Amino acid sequence: MEGTPEIDPRLLEILVCPLTKAPLRYDREAQELVSEEAGLAYPIRDGIPIMLVDEARPLRDDERNTKRLPSS
Repeated sequence: MEGTPEIDPRLLEILVCPLTKAPLRYDREAQELVSEEAGLAYPIRDGIPIMLVDEARPLRDDERNTKRLPSS
């Protein structure tokens, strides 16, 4: 996104979900850090990740990147 501050890649390497301690996925378009394990998306405001569970939004089912087993 043009005009959107970029996140330092070194910061992305060390940040984890404060709830699960799992790695985060950077969604550049939505400006969020996504915790698949917690099902939460942490906002990035003015280039600063807001790593507070109370500020995170729950992921919709179609946003989750989980592997599902085929039904029998």
